[in-house]
Amino acid sequence: MAATYAQAGVRIEEGERFVREIRKDVRSTFTRGVIGDLGAFGGFFDARFRGMRHPVLVSSIDGVGTKLAVANLMNRHDTVGQDLVNHCVNDILACGARPLYFLDYYAAGRLRVDVAAAVIAGMARACRENGCALIGGETAEMPGMYRENDYDLAGTIVGIVDKGAIVDGRKIRKGDMLIGLPSSGLHTNGFSLARAVLLKEYRVTSRINELGCTLGEALLAVHRSYLGVVAPLLGRYPIRGLAHITGGGIAGNTMRVLPAGRALNIDWEAWPRPPLFDLIKRTGDVPEEDMRKTFNLGIGMVLVAGKNDAGRVVRALKRKKEDPVVMGNVV
Repeated sequence: MAATYAQAGVRIEEGERFVREIRKDVRSTFTRGVIGDLGAFGGFFDARFRGMRHPVLVSSIDGVGTKLAVANLMNRHDTVGQDLVNHCVNDILACGARPLYFLDYYAAGRLRVDVAAAVIAGMARACRENGCALIGGETAEMPGMYRENDYDLAGTIVGIVDKGAIVDGRKIRKGDMLIGLPSSGLHTNGFSLARAVLLKEYRVTSRINELGCTLGEALLAVHRSYLGVVAPLLGRYPIRGLAHITGGGIAGNTMRVLPAGRALNIDWEAWPRPPLFDLIKRTGDVPEEDMRKTFNLGIGMVLVAGKNDAGRVVRALKRKKEDPVVMGNVV
């Protein structure tokens, strides 16, 4: 008996329908540098960067982890697309770079066009908000690798920074101050522990008074982009280091930008911990050390500035309606 690709579980026609479905959203992200349209074997971007003395490209790749399991439980899929883009934007922002373009990878046991289109719509929204073009992607239907309703997501971002403006932490000195910017929730890290703890006691639809919403809504809160807040400060204020707080927590990620021989003195009581983290700790009796290594605990980005400059940076952030926290120093 003859076997077909469709009988093996891969439906080429659905993939083609998906591309038609997302075309408008993807095109809405195109910036001046984009050359061409969807459907080519590669995405094109004009590499003339006017006004830059020595342009340097900065790249990063990431995913959103098991937050996808919460999206499936909630049957809401637009937020994880935003999470993915914003996470990658923050990663290159920590180097002083602004985004140019983004590419995604979407793999599923069975391509559900409505779900995949919602994911891409979320990506497109975040790309527009960050001035970043979504110029390409790959969609794979992989029965046998994933369960029918499961999907996975990854994204690659390319940005740019003038070589003289790279933020790499080399100028960090003893006594420099740590300034934290609030997170919007768990962002995209720690969901394996959060799910293991919380979903034994609650449903995603459970309304929890201390959160002011359902558990699922709190867990799906979109990962913040800090581009609009931090980028205008670069070059105007002497910011010596930036750390995007992801897996590994505040200390683990901020240590990545410190020169050899430097360490952190963090005042863990300097900011109020958002209720979601208290709920996780209390419900699962999670040790404080694990909380600090796993979660951002309410701080999504850390700026490092000289002791004499920190006050200026804090005031500039407050003018942007931010709520910065002076949370320690470099030792």
